[in-house]
Amino acid sequence: MSRLHILALDQGTTSSRALVFDRHGRTRATARQEFAQHFPQPGWVEHDPCDLWETTRRTALAAIAEANLTGRDLAAIGLTNQRETTLLWERATGRPLAPAIVWQDRRTAALCAQLQRRGLEPLFRARTGLVLDPYFSGTKLRWLLDHVPGAHRRAERGELAFGTVDTWLLWQLTGGRVHATDVSNASRTLLLNLLTGAWDDELLKLLRIPREVLPAVRASSEVYGEVSSVPALRGVLIAGIAGDQQAALFGQACWTPGMAKNTYGTGCFLLMHTGKKPVVSRHQLLTTIAWRLGAAGLLEYALEGSVFIGGAVVQWLRDGLGLIANSADIEALAARVPDNGGVYLVPAFTGLGAPHWDAAARGAIVGLTRGTTAGHLARAALESIAYQSADVLRAMEADCGRRLRELRVDGGATVNNALLQFQSDLLRVPVVRPCTTETTALGAAYLAGLAVGFWKNRDEIAALWRADHTFRPAHRAMATKKLHATWHRAVARSKGWAL
Repeated sequence: MSRLHILALDQGTTSSRALVFDRHGRTRATARQEFAQHFPQPGWVEHDPCDLWETTRRTALAAIAEANLTGRDLAAIGLTNQRETTLLWERATGRPLAPAIVWQDRRTAALCAQLQRRGLEPLFRARTGLVLDPYFSGTKLRWLLDHVPGAHRRAERGELAFGTVDTWLLWQLTGGRVHATDVSNASRTLLLNLLTGAWDDELLKLLRIPREVLPAVRASSEVYGEVSSVPALRGVLIAGIAGDQQAALFGQACWTPGMAKNTYGTGCFLLMHTGKKPVVSRHQLLTTIAWRLGAAGLLEYALEGSVFIGGAVVQWLRDGLGLIANSADIEALAARVPDNGGVYLVPAFTGLGAPHWDAAARGAIVGLTRGTTAGHLARAALESIAYQSADVLRAMEADCGRRLRELRVDGGATVNNALLQFQSDLLRVPVVRPCTTETTALGAAYLAGLAVGFWKNRDEIAALWRADHTFRPAHRAMATKKLHATWHRAVARSKGWAL
């Protein structure tokens, strides 16, 4: 059989998934496995690095088995990953030196505040497009080098390797032969120069990070190497890597400046393609590299707003409060009430992301009365996802000086029609759900396929995109405007709580 399929490995915050796509961009098989989350202290979030690799390996094998394929049937593998999550390991053995510090982790808030007091935020902002926040990988790496005994000295000697999850998985797949990352993941570290696409020596010096510990920075669509550590996949080329949100932007075919997507996952991530020149945000959004196609390709950029707690608020209702047995039950529970009953839930469990960037914010529920029911809490939780996304989009429109014509959406929560309808009502624009909502994995597959000639060009890929359903504003603008204003009052009460 000729190589008619692409395998996409999508390593996320709560689970690892593997999907097999055919030449038409259709999903032929899917495998998924959850793994444990660890919360050793308030504000700390960790993963076991071995869990990330083992669940990725197992789901890869399960997906090709479900599709009745072997490695000989795969043209390439594409990787996409939870971004900013930070790992440190020994080059000689591949042994992790500490748990992976997850993007949600806030342990470096004091270090970020110290850098801000030194007046360094404008420099980091200008060079990287990012704000000084614990969200990003650079301060996490600095923390590991400071707290793992002997790590800084060993890093200087070239004995240790740093990576975000893509780098860790690439290392594992290639048996330690390739230590690299792509420009989209590298642009999330606080260490990469946004204009050159290379590590910035001045920023490395400020964070006391030895260059020897860093991976090589490469394009998002090129051949990185081949699998050597998984017998069933041995020899398959790894040809595409992108952080999950940039991969979703690519999978949604948002390649023209002004096109935007929102991914509703553990968090919510809204990205707008801005072309081959970065747009500097005046509203605390992030300027990030979207991708580079081929080693000789030009960098392409995006504006991004990140909501830390999106679908995770539904998981909290399930696991923390026990209001629902399964995440899918949230829509039915919320439908028991006609409105939110004046209840607003601000899920600032790990602080607030864009456009607030308040690491000291904490979760709040306001407007409770004796008549408040589980249905009101469920509805408030769903609405919080849409409110936070709307706040980001409004800031994005202000930065770009244009109104969005439509919002393309993806991620697990897009099965919830009530959420998408409310999102359209708030934004006053169409919200479009594609036929394939697994656009993060699809974007990784597209990047890999382009590198090996599986697809000829972006035009061929764009022709594969299809809309499943379009949600249009149904409620009066004045009514939703009032709801949004009350939401902002609730957000104000959550700010600065942990100071």
